[in-house]
Amino acid sequence: MKAQRLATEHEATFVLVFDKDDEPVEGIAAFAREQRLGAGHFTGIGAFSDLVVGYFDRERRDYKRITIAEQVEVLSLVGDIAVDGEEPRVHAHVVVGKADGSAHGGHLLEAHVWPTLEVVLIQTPEPLRKRFDPDTGLALISIED
Repeated sequence: MKAQRLATEHEATFVLVFDKDDEPVEGIAAFAREQRLGAGHFTGIGAFSDLVVGYFDRERRDYKRITIAEQVEVLSLVGDIAVDGEEPRVHAHVVVGKADGSAHGGHLLEAHVWPTLEVVLIQTPEPLRKRFDPDTGLALISIED
């Protein structure tokens, strides 16, 4: 992965360019740790050779894993970064297009880039924190007054 900082005022903007076979969820998380990002949001386009998306099952309080084992175009990748404990956590959703024109999407759990993925990440100046929500079993962004 290569990265370039685009802005330096109150927000910092970075471009992350992922290479073939990179895993973007862990790659974005590693970049956030290296840069000590406390909050941010990102968008991306590109393609994957395979991926796993999740659909949150409320009754099980866990993600149903949906494997897509074929080349797809990343039509939309959106997400945020917030601190969970001491570590930044990536929350990403994706919509991908298959060769037949059908689209599939969900919570991005894992993927492999092929041939590239271009992500624009904007660091926001104030950190966001995640807190465990016992009703859902999820770590959700907590906005406190």
